[in-house]
Amino acid sequence: MLKLLGFLLLASLPLRASDLVLGDFKTDLIPHPVPYAVLLPDGYKDGPALPMLMMLHGGNSSRDELVRMRGVFDEEWKSGRLPEMVVATITAGPACMYMDFKDRSEKWESLITGPFRTFIQKTYNASSDPKKNLLMGASMGGEGTLRIGLKHPELYGGIAAVSPGLQPVLSWKDVTPAMHWWITDEQMEAAYGKPVDAAYWEANNSNLIVKEHSQRILDSGLQIYLSVGDEDSMLFTGPVEHFHQILLEHGIKHEYHVVHGGDHFGRMMDLTLPERLEFLGRVVNPPEPDSMMQQFRKAIAPAKKKFGLQ
Repeated sequence: MLKLLGFLLLASLPLRASDLVLGDFKTDLIPHPVPYAVLLPDGYKDGPALPMLMMLHGGNSSRDELVRMRGVFDEEWKSGRLPEMVVATITAGPACMYMDFKDRSEKWESLITGPFRTFIQKTYNASSDPKKNLLMGASMGGEGTLRIGLKHPELYGGIAAVSPGLQPVLSWKDVTPAMHWWITDEQMEAAYGKPVDAAYWEANNSNLIVKEHSQRILDSGLQIYLSVGDEDSMLFTGPVEHFHQILLEHGIKHEYHVVHGGDHFGRMMDLTLPERLEFLGRVVNPPEPDSMMQQFRKAIAPAKKKFGLQ
């Protein structure tokens, strides 16, 4: 009887669909070992290489963000809403912005696009196919996701940025201190030079990257998810809307959400995490064409043609 009760108790516990690996990555790109975490679906070593998702945490956070998200990934995999994939993250500097610093003392962008990415691919059976490589982040990680993804669109099939820390300008001369109130002058100068190198800042400005490299982004087929809360306490709602308009201006299709009542973190993250994961899931596992809409498009084509509409 006791054995039966023990079996029933174990059977009632939630099954883990993943393994979590914690370690330190040593590299000459950063002046210290970089803590990392990798979340692996059950049986990840079996069969073909899995898609890879790189997560970039927000400022003053760590790899523990992935640890906290583990249950959501397990549920998404179990439900089939998200294809199984290798998920990796690092603990980055508290205000590094995932930048290669102007003085080359820290090279976070090079780490993410280079040796750490290769390490995850080779060690954990993750795909090296760019179309199956994904990037996702929030706040500082959202800004890093946009900048890295837009600078290197050939490396990724899709990116997802939530509440990214952007400034609604193109040139450094138009930046006011209030536009980066959350970063100290010392942190800005660590990344962009002392004094700030205007050309270096502009070369890493997501707004300007889109304007100057829109055709390259379009040609790559990079898919983009973007969201922000309409009550963002970091005041990113306006800058993110500005970035959305720049994407529209250059014909770059993307999924964009303004979350009513959404703030910077908290409930906003809970609301958007499954949504952005499922968006990225569709990037690596595209749905079949919508036959109903194919028929509808065909039916309305003559009327549109009459008015010169494409």
